Amino acid sequence: MKKKVFSGVQPSGIPTIGNYIGAMKHFVALQNEYDCTYCIVDQHAITVPQDPKILNERTRGLAALYLAFGIDPVKSIIFIQSEVPAHAQAAWIVQCNTYIGELERMTQFKDKAGKQESVSAALLTYPPLMVADIILYNTNIVPVGEDQKQHMELTRNFVQRFNNKYGAGEDLLVLPEPFIQKEGSRIMSLQEPTSKMSKSDTNKKGYISILDEPKVIMKKIKSAVTDSSGIIEYDKENKPGISNLLTIFSAFSGKTIKELEAEFADSGYGNFKEQLANAVISELEPIQNKYYELLESEELDIILTEGANRASAIANTTLSKMEQAIGLGR
Repeated sequence: MKKKVFSGVQPSGIPTIGNYIGAMKHFVALQNEYDCTYCIVDQHAITVPQDPKILNERTRGLAALYLAFGIDPVKSIIFIQSEVPAHAQAAWIVQCNTYIGELERMTQFKDKAGKQESVSAALLTYPPLMVADIILYNTNIVPVGEDQKQHMELTRNFVQRFNNKYGAGEDLLVLPEPFIQKEGSRIMSLQEPTSKMSKSDTNKKGYISILDEPKVIMKKIKSAVTDSSGIIEYDKENKPGISNLLTIFSAFSGKTIKELEAEFADSGYGNFKEQLANAVISELEPIQNKYYELLESEELDIILTEGANRASAIANTTLSKMEQAIGLGR
């Protein structure tokens, strides 16, 4: 039996090529080896204020991007979190078996709370919802970044606590393992190559959006910060700009960084950047075309409805098992 993978992404805006290389591109590969469930976690998004219309558009748009990237709705389950009520129901059970101290120690809560004048209760308690997302699908593997390791520790602690308290020697819930991407997949800003690429960057030249037009991509890459040496070599410490571009080129070309260094040994930065931009554009253009096609079609909504039904069938079974174990209902 194939192991099960779960991953959820917030609809917080159009992903960058950093998001694509670091996570979403891997989702397509994972579905050929595992039983994958991919969720647009719109309930997580409302822990901070959202414009309802924009949230709705971004949620549907992210689903379209998943499919445009190559997620196969036959091989994988793709759905919207709020359309499967078991997530919120299971999250309450998780909250009732999680301690305040555990939640207050979460670094993401401390970071976000420190930046806001008023903080919703959900900003503190959303990690139990994340735990619920994972455990409902009998998840074995969760692809996460380094910044999510703490959430995985919380998830594993909850599963072990719940099984010990209510399992009577039986593992009621599956204990998931984190799958942390290699550091090489971390894409940095085009303008500040020592900082991670972010869609919230105020300098739009610093990131490439998945939906940027070809001429915009070319312009951003041509204006990317490098150095004065003119030598195309990977040296993250001394040449962070060109090293970042080599990492991006490797991800979009399938060539190793060593192969690219050899190929462009006698080339200047100008030609290198142009060839890199062409590689990025050639991969993103079909994705963009499929995305816009899906947005205008009924196919997207049919896939999401079917995905929610398939997800509910699995999630409701796990939820029922949890409720019976703790004595809820008749």
